[in-house]
Amino acid sequence: MTVVVASEHAAGFAGWRETQQTLVEHALSRWVPSEAPAGLGDAMRYAVLDGGKRLRPLLVLATCEALGGLSDVALRAACSVELIHAYSLVHDDMPCMDNDVLRRGKPTVHVQFGEAQALLAGDALQALAFELLVPDDGSVPPAMAARLCRLLALAAGAGGMAGGQAIDLASVGHSLDQPALEAMHRHKTGALLQASVMMGLATAQVLPSTESRLAEYGACLGLAFQVVDDILDVTADSATLGKTAGKDAAADKPTFVSLMGLAAAQAYADRVLERAHEALRHSGVHQPGTLHALADWVGRRAS
Repeated sequence: MTVVVASEHAAGFAGWRETQQTLVEHALSRWVPSEAPAGLGDAMRYAVLDGGKRLRPLLVLATCEALGGLSDVALRAACSVELIHAYSLVHDDMPCMDNDVLRRGKPTVHVQFGEAQALLAGDALQALAFELLVPDDGSVPPAMAARLCRLLALAAGAGGMAGGQAIDLASVGHSLDQPALEAMHRHKTGALLQASVMMGLATAQVLPSTESRLAEYGACLGLAFQVVDDILDVTADSATLGKTAGKDAAADKPTFVSLMGLAAAQAYADRVLERAHEALRHSGVHQPGTLHALADWVGRRAS
């Protein structure tokens, strides 16, 4: 197995990441309305702005950039996938789900605004995600808009994130074997991360072989992200994570650490990330450096 050294792809990545994160933040601030009625806009903006790694938008933008796609469309797609992610966190934190009080280092939306407003904020963010992909100014070609909407809907719905969350809730207090745990997280976490790659790809014209390899890259990245997340839940503190540490063990949820142990889970994350790098190396993408660096970042993040 070829071991990828992080520095191999790190040159210029930190600057690129910061520039793109700022671009996404400004676009989200512009597109998430403050004027929604009865304080709803305030709850929506609180849920989205001033926090988060923006990994999903970065994947969209990096894939588009690597393939020479339409950058203006990619920015809309990047923000749309982040809105879906943000809505899922709002709902996930509510008392009927994970009942968490801390997210991105600040009180969760239902703590700050009340449960009803949090529920509506999540609903509105989900709708806004699709609105961004079909602007009335003609800036997104209709066929491309339709494909982007379909990719996002499939990743967010019963066959993706929502279905994975349902499995997660049903699995509390139960043991899952590795195939079942991987299947759950391919839906809950992996589907939206893979869709981020595929939405960036949808802004360009590519060969089927390239599409297949990038889909594999996105799937491996999504799985590795979750394994690392499980590791951080037991090794990092709440201040570093920006969310409540140790909550999976406290809730008796099945995780890769509880299944494998800490050292084996880390080794498994490394192997899955190497599969992501390998898929990129055979993708035919001429400038995959930023996508490689994003995979390294996922594997070595501290929060």
